Order: sequence, then structure tokens, then C-alpha cells
Amino acid sequence: MNASPSFQHDSGPPPKNQTASRNPAETHPAKTGRSLRPHLRADLTASLVVFLVALPLCVGIAVASGAPPELGLITGIVGGLVTGLLPGSSLQVSGPAAGLTVLVYEAVREYGLATLGVIVLAAGLIQVTLGALRLGRWFRAISVAVVEGMLAGIGLVIIAGQLYSMADRQAPASGLEKIIALPGTLVGAAGSAQALASLAVGAGVIVVMACWRFLPSKVRVVPGALAAVLLAIAATALLDLPIDRIQVTGLLDAISLLGAEDLGRLADVGVMGTVVAFTLIASAESLFSAAAVDRLHTGPGTDYDKELMAQGAGNTVCGLLGALPLTAVIVRSATNVYAGAKTKASRVWHGVWLLLFTALLPGALGVIPIAALAGVLVYSGWKLLPIRQLAPLWRDHRGEALILLVTAVAIVTVSMFEGVLIGIALSICKTAWETSHLHVSVSDADRGSVRVALTGNATFLRLPKMLEALEALPKNRPIELDLSGLRHLDHACRTALTSWAERHNHNDVAPVRISATA
Repeated sequence: MNASPSFQHDSGPPPKNQTASRNPAETHPAKTGRSLRPHLRADLTASLVVFLVALPLCVGIAVASGAPPELGLITGIVGGLVTGLLPGSSLQVSGPAAGLTVLVYEAVREYGLATLGVIVLAAGLIQVTLGALRLGRWFRAISVAVVEGMLAGIGLVIIAGQLYSMADRQAPASGLEKIIALPGTLVGAAGSAQALASLAVGAGVIVVMACWRFLPSKVRVVPGALAAVLLAIAATALLDLPIDRIQVTGLLDAISLLGAEDLGRLADVGVMGTVVAFTLIASAESLFSAAAVDRLHTGPGTDYDKELMAQGAGNTVCGLLGALPLTAVIVRSATNVYAGAKTKASRVWHGVWLLLFTALLPGALGVIPIAALAGVLVYSGWKLLPIRQLAPLWRDHRGEALILLVTAVAIVTVSMFEGVLIGIALSICKTAWETSHLHVSVSDADRGSVRVALTGNATFLRLPKMLEALEALPKNRPIELDLSGLRHLDHACRTALTSWAERHNHNDVAPVRISATA
């Protein structure tokens, strides 16, 4: 498929314009004899920053997915302790991702939490298999426009769904219903004091996160998402606001180990379709994230096959524990790089901090307002929308922009899986159309004959144009058909040319001569 300009959705500072060549010694200090201690300190510091960013996102994504908040933390822990230890990408961080929220919510609503673990397990095993077969690099062949359209559609559905949570209302099931019913829901919420308080808390979180990057650097040491949630907790407590908080059951209570009988759900065609969707979207998002992270540092690049196996191993463990699926997450990964991480130890330590927090301070989750997490996800959903990139993309690559828009609209109006398939199909059709250029040149030749030269690619997509040009030729003059300029002649065009030549020779005295064959 044709490549289009890549995008990055990242709430951190802009990528550094580094041109230095990658030197393995820079990220492997032991090879140069230097002490590991400075790197240990840098990795520990970076891991704490990533932990503070990941904590509210893990909880918020789980709640938005219709799952207990502890499951999001379990996925974050697995992303650090399992995926983080495995080879692939050295600095990108994995955990529950906003990009899978809609799909997870639909799976939980349709099949239940018990089946979610089976779906995640199967997707993880497929990822491991694909990586072992060295197919990880082929996920990069998915059109960037499709991935961007997928993220944009997800972002729209997340924003619409979480606005209902901010308004203390139940969201409709489908993405289109969420958007259509949203204005009436927000107007109706104006008559409820509880709904207004909830909306105010969520809106405050969005404002804090949006303005956080304008504050002094010393203040921005604390991640914006964490600061916004802490301020929301303080405001809710001080003003004694009547809004809902997260319901906490405990980490061990949330774990639901799979049994042999659960695997029987894979015989369901719908479940297997969801498995395919999980595999496709999680793999593409992880490997696109890896490509983005590689541009942010000068260390060793990602081994895409090993990274896909690492993601699959993490999802296999998450599935066995009944947790949410994991992917590599660009926001956490970029935060890890900008915080000064040098080795994979930083992402492992971030998993340790998540584990210690949930084991020692589980009650701390119970004071978090649901509206605050909804505000975090509304802001995250907004960051998924390629608003700044859309205008230049439309100007320079209009076909790619149309694929992006159609994919996003299809995800909102139909479903995640069908929307992605529609986007991929459009991308394939666009590429086939653009690569099947055919030029028909007609000129006078010697002895009163007409010379027709075909150059380019003669495929069924250009068959009408070719036949229209041939049928317009004079029927009383000899015709010399030159096919030497064709790079490709498919079966449909070859058959059509043969039939046209036979009809012309049969009905007219002027013969058709083919001077060369493709």
C-alpha cells in the first residue's frame, strides 16, 4: 500500500530532531566499562514518572471498558514485568491502551468478562506465533491512513462515551447512538445537581491536562494526568460533592483464572472474529508505536518479530489472569524516553511500582471520582484525533485523507472490526488503482497503418479505457498493436485484446498485427 506521512499522538514534548548514528554502547554502558549506577538512577527516575502517568490511565481505561479497575492495573503490571523483560524494543512501555477501549467494551457487553480472558489469551498466542514465523515486520505494511482512521474513530467513540460518564448518565451501546443522543443528554443533565457536579469535575480535569504543558518545568515534573486526578480528588472531598467514586474489590479478588471449559467459547464464530480484531489492532498499534519510539532515541532499533512475541507473551499472561489486553502505548513510551530512561529496566520498574501500589494501597483507588477518570479519557481521546495533520494530508495526499475519514466514520457508525476491514479494503483498492496506470498512444505508421502502443500496467481496472480506445480506431486501415511497453498484462486484458483482434480481423479486411507481447 502507498505510504502516507506518519503521525504521532503524544501528549509529551515534540520529538527531538536527532541525527546521531545509533551506538549500542550508548545504551549498554557495561560494554564501555562505565559504571551502571548512573543508568540505574536514570532508569529508576524514569520508571517513577511512567508509573505516575500509567496509574490513572490503567484505571480509567478499565472503567471505560466496562471492567473492574483492578484489571487495568493487572494489565499494566504484566506489561512491565512480563513484556518489559522480553527483547524487542528497549524503551517502549506496554499496558492497557485507549485504542482498544471500544473493542474491549463491545466484547465485555457481548460475551462477558469471563470470555474476555479467552479472547485475550487466543490473541496473545496468535501474536507469539506470528512473531515466531517472522511476520511481525509485515504489520508495518498496513496503511498509515487506516491506522490513523482507526485511532480517530476510537477517539470519537471514547469522547462521546466518556462524556456520558462525566454527566453521570448511562451511555448507549453503539457509537452512532452515543453521538446522536449526546446533546439531549447534556441538556438533560443541567437539571440535576449531581450531574452538574460530575460534569464540573470532569471538565476541570480536561482543563488542567490541556493547560499543564504551559506551566513551568518544575511544576511539570508531576505528570498532568496525575495532577488533574489529585486535584479532582481534593475538590470532591473538600466540597463534599455527591458524585460516584470507583468501586474497589482488591487485586486478588479481581483475578479470574481461566479453566479448560472456558476455551470452548473459541468455537463461537463471533468470538473468533473478535480475536482476529484484537490481534490485528493490538499488533499494529504496538509496532507503529515501536517505529515512533525508535525515532525518539539513538539506541538500538526495535526487532519487530521479537517485539510482537513479547506483546503476545504479555497478552497470553493477561488472558490467563482474565485481565484486559495490552499494547505498546506511545504516551507512556514517549514519557519514558523523555524522562531519561536508558535501558529496559525502567519499564520493568514501572511494573514493580504498579504492583506495590495495588498491593499496599488498594483503598486509595476508592477515593477517585469516576468523572475525573472520564475527563482523563476524554482528553486522551482528543489526542487520538489527527486534527492538525488532516489539512496538509488532504492537500498533499487526498486519497489517504479519504481513507482516514471513511475508516473513522465506519468505526463510529458500524463497529471497530468492520471499520478497520473497510479501511484496509479501501487502501488496497486505492493502491491497485494507482499502480494500474495504462497509456494508449495512437499514431500513423508506415504503409497507411495505424500504430497503437500500450504502456504501463494493463489490469481489469483499466479495461474499459483500453477497449474504448481500441474500438474507436478506424476499421478500414491495418492496425499494428505494440505491447512491448507493458509491464503487466493480466488475464482479463489479455482475453479482451484477443477477442477484439479476432472480431476486427473477422469483420474487416484490415488486419491487426501484434508486434510484441508483454
